[in-house]
Amino acid sequence: MRAGIRAAALAALLPALAGCALATREARLAAAPVPESAPGVSIGYLDAPAFDSVALLPAPPAPGSAAQAHDDAIAARSLPLQGTARWRQAAVDADLDFPAAEPLFSCALGVEIDAQRTPHLVRLLRRSLADAATAGRAAKDHWQRARPFVRNGAPVCTPQDSAKLMASAAYPSGHAAIGWTWALALVELAPERADPLLQRGRSFGESRMVCNVHWYSDIAAGERVGAATYARLQASPEFRADLSAARREIVAQRAAGATPQHCDDEAAGLRRSPLPVADARE
Repeated sequence: MRAGIRAAALAALLPALAGCALATREARLAAAPVPESAPGVSIGYLDAPAFDSVALLPAPPAPGSAAQAHDDAIAARSLPLQGTARWRQAAVDADLDFPAAEPLFSCALGVEIDAQRTPHLVRLLRRSLADAATAGRAAKDHWQRARPFVRNGAPVCTPQDSAKLMASAAYPSGHAAIGWTWALALVELAPERADPLLQRGRSFGESRMVCNVHWYSDIAAGERVGAATYARLQASPEFRADLSAARREIVAQRAAGATPQHCDDEAAGLRRSPLPVADARE
């Protein structure tokens, strides 16, 4: 009889003990800084590139091909956006340094993202950025595709980055890979916000076309890299722990009524797209 009571009591305690263990792990992770290989350069969750991006992606459009003509047409359509609100938003989207990058998806999420209120979510964004950026590097090095501004001679939205961009290949877009990885992670955290989050992931990639630093096909390839990166991250216990903790942070911020304050400006900046209305990605 007593043995049965003890067993029942132990069974009742197990969920609480598991919860305590998870809370302890999350508290330890929150107290630890994001690992860095250099000041401001985060280390990802994955020990090596997530997959072979050269094997994953098709070759970029060949000169003179119909696909390159399509890229050229969209690049030409993007140039008149220079100096507009869309151009200014593209310059904002270009900055992936933290804390500047913290609020980029706040409006789409409906919750202000910052290191004070959502530390696990910021940790997740910083570390997954590193994984997505690393994932496409082999393909960039392999194909060495020139960027649009090299061909058309028009300005870029972040002229201070011109030399760095000149030395880096276009295909696939690292920003698009990062933005799509972030969008998918945030959709998992807040599925009820899937539409605005996925739209923001797409507009984030499109900002690179507006900036005159990527072709349309670079963005599509970058999004494929982002999706593959997100799939690989599912196997990381640290990523899953941060995801769980970030979900609670979002719930807490919503309960507190904390909403982003700059969303009208962002919406105005994103209103114009470089893509034709009828354009569909393949």
